[in-house]
Amino acid sequence: MRLSRPPSCLAGARAGEALLWALTFSVIATLVLQEMSLRLGVIGGRGLAESLREGFRSPVLGRSAGILVLIAVTFGCAAYETGNLLGAALGLESILPITRRILVLIIGVVAALILLKGSYRVLESILIGTVIVMSLAFITTLIITGFDVVTTLRGALLPSLKGGGDIYLVIALVGTTVVPYNLFLHAAAVRERFRGAEDLRPARLDAGVSIIAGGLISGAIVLTAAGAFHAPGGAAISITGAGDMAAQLEPLLGKGATIFFSIGLLAAGISSGITAPMAAAYATGGILGWEPGLDGKRQRAVALAVVGTGVVFGSLGVQPLPAIMLAQAANGILLPIIAVFLLWAANDAGRLGEHVNRPLTNIAGVTVVALSAGLGGWALLRLTGLV
Repeated sequence: MRLSRPPSCLAGARAGEALLWALTFSVIATLVLQEMSLRLGVIGGRGLAESLREGFRSPVLGRSAGILVLIAVTFGCAAYETGNLLGAALGLESILPITRRILVLIIGVVAALILLKGSYRVLESILIGTVIVMSLAFITTLIITGFDVVTTLRGALLPSLKGGGDIYLVIALVGTTVVPYNLFLHAAAVRERFRGAEDLRPARLDAGVSIIAGGLISGAIVLTAAGAFHAPGGAAISITGAGDMAAQLEPLLGKGATIFFSIGLLAAGISSGITAPMAAAYATGGILGWEPGLDGKRQRAVALAVVGTGVVFGSLGVQPLPAIMLAQAANGILLPIIAVFLLWAANDAGRLGEHVNRPLTNIAGVTVVALSAGLGGWALLRLTGLV
């Protein structure tokens, strides 16, 4: 599960604990959708992309659905990649005297080389370690500074929107937690670690622990941001960069908060900057019927194209925080489209046999789709000025 650091920080700064319910919904939605996704990989031996391509009886309908998903995922990953590279650059520019455009280019080249060399696993371990340390720092800070239990529970369980702009924060929180491209990546990845019905339980446990842990950490970021930036009267301190966001960690780390936060932001940005191109390559290869994996030239070309797109748009001088929020809000709008296809694939008895969705899982899945579509539709209506 991807840590939603900038959106969580902004949500806490602007709305205090009031938007924690969006994280609660996001964690539940991720558990529901990722469980369906891992069943496709563990039981069906196929990723979501392959399931879509092979599952339609009508070749025309299958190709049309595949093209729709392919366009959505590829453009979504490219938009997300821009935010990833800008997020990593946002961390570095606070501690290095290099312009943001050059940093985006450098980080993009590093991501491309890792994808080409196939050395992601080693770097992934380092990045995960960095993010874990960063997460422990947020949790420790939260314990030191304290929080109001009643207010926190109210914010986590009772949906509310204090202002019109909150809807965009909610969509961004959902889009960065329930990442649509992860549904493709996860289904393809679990089949390499788990295979067969006997592995279903450990696969579920592995996914569940990581998802819930990620949600708790994102919640800690919201609460520390609420304490650091959100005034009781509703006013919020302006946040423009990593240095401002690092104020959350000053009770624990003092003057070293900026450097520590910047390294964590860099680690999260590079990690996501590699997984987004990988997901686009998996989805493209699965839908078009290429050989599975990332070793083929065509898959690598797709991954590099996503990185290149992120570098181009990230170098145009756009502000990182709005760009990150916009990319993640777009993912929140894309989510219900991908979730509908996942629901359909998870009910394919020909592929999953007795392990198709149970009625309760279908109800949960339809609820996730309906709520996601409702949030995305409301955001689009507000964006166009119709409401």
